[in-house]
Amino acid sequence: MIEIGLKHTSELTVSEGLTAFQMGSGDMPVLATPAMMALMENAAMLAVVDELPEGCTTVGGHIESSHLKPSKIGDVVRAVAEVTKVDGKKIEFKVSAYSGERLRVCDGTSGMTLLGEGTHLRFIVDREKFMSRLG
Repeated sequence: MIEIGLKHTSELTVSEGLTAFQMGSGDMPVLATPAMMALMENAAMLAVVDELPEGCTTVGGHIESSHLKPSKIGDVVRAVAEVTKVDGKKIEFKVSAYSGERLRVCDGTSGMTLLGEGTHLRFIVDREKFMSRLG
């Protein structure tokens, strides 16, 4: 059962192939916005995957996010997705992306920098039915 509060963190290291220049979304060697948003979608997908009925998956329906700061090649970026609402087959998430050091448990401080945040909508679908629509 998918419940509000389910959460997952996905991680990537910025590589040449994930830059705005290589992806065609810009002309600088920094993390491309589409790559950051794909990482957010990945975190959302993985947040609920273990709770889905057999034969089902989720597909993205809408994503909206800011992209506040650049990330250079070699930076580690983490995206966090948390379920905020469930309405039948529709699942809403809060998504955010960070770079920098992980949270330090000893003193509760963090060297992480917020890269972007927003919302994401996914729908639960039957894999077979979904693919059959492609003809």
